[in-house]
Amino acid sequence: MTRVRSFAPVGDGNATRLILGSMPGVASLRAGQYYAHPRNLFWRILGELLAMEPGMSYADRVGVLSSAGIALWDVLESCTRVGSLDAAIDKDSVAPNDFATFFARHPRVRRVYFNGTTAEQCYRRRVLPLLPASSRVYERLPSTSPAHAALSFEEKLAAWRVVANGAGRPRRPASGSRRR
Repeated sequence: MTRVRSFAPVGDGNATRLILGSMPGVASLRAGQYYAHPRNLFWRILGELLAMEPGMSYADRVGVLSSAGIALWDVLESCTRVGSLDAAIDKDSVAPNDFATFFARHPRVRRVYFNGTTAEQCYRRRVLPLLPASSRVYERLPSTSPAHAALSFEEKLAAWRVVANGAGRPRRPASGSRRR
């Protein structure tokens, strides 16, 4: 298996919301851009929510996110995986990103949205127990990956509206999480 590494976070210190994926797929790693796979719905959904023009460059899309107070990152700094699927991640190989430093540099982030189940599960298992207690609200959203075809684009768009609104259903960490 190949060890893959994620990208640096996108967004500035004024971010109030954070979207977390698990680990960039092969197409994203090759392009050096978050959500570069042409069938991933991430940029199409965020484009609808934030009025981005379809042909915008990656740099301009990232700028719109930042202007909207949205940061973007991945839970994992590195892992071993064959291909792009989250299911192919070797769970014993995962190394999470440094969220203590991230939240110190982004103190206004109060809402964290997970792009799919794997991102949420990795965060809750590998990151949350290491962080001090906070008032952050966490919410899992349906994955924008083409591998998650159980929902239509319209259903995913409806669920992701909470990101543009900066709201959501409050979900505190699982009761089994250790807190310091």
